[in-house]
Amino acid sequence: MPASAPTPPPTVHAWRDHDTQARSLPGMSLGRVPLAAAPDDAAHLWSLGARLVELDAPVDLSAPGPDAARAAIDRLCLVRDLTARAVHVDWDLILPQDDADQLWKVLSHLQPPRTLTGPGDHDSALHAWRTRHYLCKLVWRQGPGFLQIRDRRWGDLRRFTADEPRYAEAVRGLDRGRHHADVPADILDEFASEHLVLRVDALVWWLPYRVSRWLQEAMAV
Repeated sequence: MPASAPTPPPTVHAWRDHDTQARSLPGMSLGRVPLAAAPDDAAHLWSLGARLVELDAPVDLSAPGPDAARAAIDRLCLVRDLTARAVHVDWDLILPQDDADQLWKVLSHLQPPRTLTGPGDHDSALHAWRTRHYLCKLVWRQGPGFLQIRDRRWGDLRRFTADEPRYAEAVRGLDRGRHHADVPADILDEFASEHLVLRVDALVWWLPYRVSRWLQEAMAV
């Protein structure tokens, strides 16, 4: 059987403002922007002046196979990294059959999607996501000799600190998504138990983002 073609990286439509009237003015549209599915995609869009980004295709967590998993995670990376910069993202999310009621909460630190489809009461879920979302709900930072995660997705502050270098190494590998067998099993189990990673097919992906714009003083977040 011939090898499948590589999954194409996302293409987005970007504007300099998220206001509906403002973005219709001359010079506000940046047009279609091809990306590289790379860590600097969000920084590249920001440097262009993008403050509203529309994804070219839904994030489909229900589609089977490694190519679909790679495409979903590439787009989730972009949503996560743009959320960290407080860039408004128009995107659509398709939930899988399993754990749909829980999964939206796991992703609720991200900019809320435009549409949410899948099993369960997704209308109520989308309303809750939109009304309860704020920046810095799930963030991580790298300090001198430690890694810290702060999680407010569940209504209270949950803080986790790891001072072993292998945790930081694991996060670097998970940032763009990697095969679950390539992550130390004990670390992956710890991250999974706290809903800090998302598994899509055989890939696992790091959910928290490194904050780029604080809503208030860092000590208060």
